[in-house]
Amino acid sequence: MVYYIAGYALKIFLSIFGFLKVYDKEKLPEDKGYVLACTHTGWIDILWLGVSVLPKQVHYMAKQELFETKFLNWLMVHLNAFPVDRDNPGPSSIKTPVRLIKDKNIVGIFPSGTRTTEDVPLKRGAVTIASHAKAPIVPAAYVGPNTFKELLSWQRPKIIFGDPIYLQKDLPKREALDVMADELNEAMHQLKQRIK
Repeated sequence: MVYYIAGYALKIFLSIFGFLKVYDKEKLPEDKGYVLACTHTGWIDILWLGVSVLPKQVHYMAKQELFETKFLNWLMVHLNAFPVDRDNPGPSSIKTPVRLIKDKNIVGIFPSGTRTTEDVPLKRGAVTIASHAKAPIVPAAYVGPNTFKELLSWQRPKIIFGDPIYLQKDLPKREALDVMADELNEAMHQLKQRIK
């Protein structure tokens, strides 16, 4: 309930600065869990990505420091975030998102691992999680305001979704992971170019 209240309130608030244009939402799988991998250029894309798939919910990885106080822990849990130790990632870094996906949930990941406007090599987390969950990765790209100052310029935010990417079963596992990572990297780049 907290997630929906926050999600729709956020949608109303952000829409004051510009209505979100969503492209190709029909490409999102309806009946299964998956990894939703999006470009990451600022804190606002995290918010818009969650808003873009409503009424469905996105579960996000978040750094464990955000769970240290009682209130923040309560808030993060009710916003479907789960903690990850970025310096020393343990088995839960894989187990938690895999379990969520197998329960037909969406796990949102920003594969670049950093907020950047440049094309950077993607980290392997999204691919590893998708392969363990035997689930597809749906690539996505965001273009729009990245800061509160840019919000005030009324730039129109845009999100586009790509075709789900599946692990190729006819290749050796390591090679299949490399191919999936390359396909994801290329898909996210192409999607971003389409909505610039």
